[in-house]
Amino acid sequence: RMGRTVVELFYDVVSPYSWLGFEALCRYQHIWNIDLRFRPAFLGAIMQATGNKPPAMLPKRGEYLLQDVRRMAKYYQVPLKVTQDSLQHMLAISTLGAMRFLTAAGMTHPQHLEPLSREFWLSFWSQHEDISKPDKILAVARKAGLSPELAQKLLEKISSPEVKNRLKETTEEAIKYGAFGMPAVVAHHNGKPHLFFGSDRIELLGSIIGEKWVGPVPS
Repeated sequence: RMGRTVVELFYDVVSPYSWLGFEALCRYQHIWNIDLRFRPAFLGAIMQATGNKPPAMLPKRGEYLLQDVRRMAKYYQVPLKVTQDSLQHMLAISTLGAMRFLTAAGMTHPQHLEPLSREFWLSFWSQHEDISKPDKILAVARKAGLSPELAQKLLEKISSPEVKNRLKETTEEAIKYGAFGMPAVVAHHNGKPHLFFGSDRIELLGSIIGEKWVGPVPS
């Protein structure tokens, strides 16, 4: 693994663009000389700390967002489904519990982070489910291949100080790197961190670390 570029992906499953960036990076981790690290963080706290507002708060931007996400989902081949109610769904449902669950998983069973994150996005953005409910979190964990025992154990951990603090620390780390939204991708290259915002900057990330981008679905 010598000479591999460490790439950190700070994300929250409330963010549809984070899902697109996540899938692209998951595909490229097998092609590029990178060490991809999943860093579940809390978008609400990043927005608050930086004075940012969800794009959906601005009606014209909200309209564009729906259209843009539809086009991007098709282009990235990600089963993200947006409807007129998606923006309301996005603003109404808290992903704090889900992000704490992912944080707990990352602390003890990091191998589950990729499938778990994907299942949370599928539940929230493809099935439009309320992932703030504990039974929904357990259903997502089962679909991601976790045993009922492990899922229950992680669910119990989400109210623990260590999990709450870890999520807070990861979120603060993203802010220190300059994040103001998500996805925030940080590539550690030539001894310094390079921040990229959004799912459409992976091509630029590649050019900085000397890797070739061949589209969102490299064959």
